[in-house]
Amino acid sequence: MQVDRAHLDAAAGMFKALSDPARLQTLVLLALQERSVGELAEAEGDRIGTVSARLQVLLQARLVRRRKEGKNAIYSIADAHVLNMVENAIQHADEHHH
Repeated sequence: MQVDRAHLDAAAGMFKALSDPARLQTLVLLALQERSVGELAEAEGDRIGTVSARLQVLLQARLVRRRKEGKNAIYSIADAHVLNMVENAIQHADEHHH
């Protein structure tokens, strides 16, 4: 597998974004269904500003997608690769936790 530096940097950026448990939790919630910032804040028991900042990091790392619905921004998981990565990481952690 031939990988250039730009791809490695992008992948490292993705892992950096995934390295925060709160951001991982947001991805887990979005894996279940797409949600607005308000819905995520409610589900996570966090302030909208906190959740918004978290989503910004995930968006920059291209782990989530955002679309407008009226005044609301609706977030969803970027693609099946992200979903698989999150699921695999959690399963892997679970297997090695016992």
